Amino acid sequence: MRSTIQLGADSRHDQGKGASRRLRRAGKVPAVLYGGKGEPKNVVLDHQQLLTLIDNERLYSSVISVNLDSQPQPAIVRDVQMHPARNAVVHVDLQRVIENEPLKISLPIHFKGGAVAPGVKTGGGIVHHLIQQIEVSCLPNELPEFLELDLSNMNLNDTLFLSDLPLPKGVTIPQLTHSNAPVVSVRSPRVVEEVTEEAAAAAVPAEGAAPAAGAAAPAAAGSAASPAGAEGQKKEESKKEEGKREGGGKKEKK
Repeated sequence: MRSTIQLGADSRHDQGKGASRRLRRAGKVPAVLYGGKGEPKNVVLDHQQLLTLIDNERLYSSVISVNLDSQPQPAIVRDVQMHPARNAVVHVDLQRVIENEPLKISLPIHFKGGAVAPGVKTGGGIVHHLIQQIEVSCLPNELPEFLELDLSNMNLNDTLFLSDLPLPKGVTIPQLTHSNAPVVSVRSPRVVEEVTEEAAAAAVPAEGAAPAAGAAAPAAAGSAASPAGAEGQKKEESKKEEGKREGGGKKEKK
């Protein structure tokens, strides 16, 4: 069984949050080793060694050798918990690997030939990566470090699916039993239209249009009010006429 990464580990007997905090202050990382035919075991890893490995994709896609108390045990990394504010590893989950039992693990997908694909080189398209890693199933000794997909023959608007991934012997993709998801495509770039001043002016109503529409309401109100104003004026004039007649009558009596 190929193990390209060696990880030192020691047994851990103290448990609890207080013990874990003391380990972290001492430059150690609490971890658990489980699965296989053994009982779960609490172990301690070296923090500095982990920091040199966490950015290496092979740590998560390879069978590693956990040298627990100087006894090598094949395992895979199931989870690495990082501190939310610092570049520090908080906890690691390790799963034992048995040589003759299939395992499931996520592998990265490496893409090649995208720059020379006709859809990119002559068609002006852009490569869109839709899936960057996929879970596979295989025996430990048949596990590849990654899957590789060639894009050099892709034309504009072409799409490659999970079924187009070349798989090494003994490797399967469980997801293919229910979904042949797209992995990568070549699409035309989105055209962003620049709005010129003339286009913006054409899209907005003329400056006088809004006031004119608004002015219609006062004009209408004025026209509606004008009959009432004329009627009031007539009433006022008739009162003045009556006043003159009454005044003239009084003068005649004298």
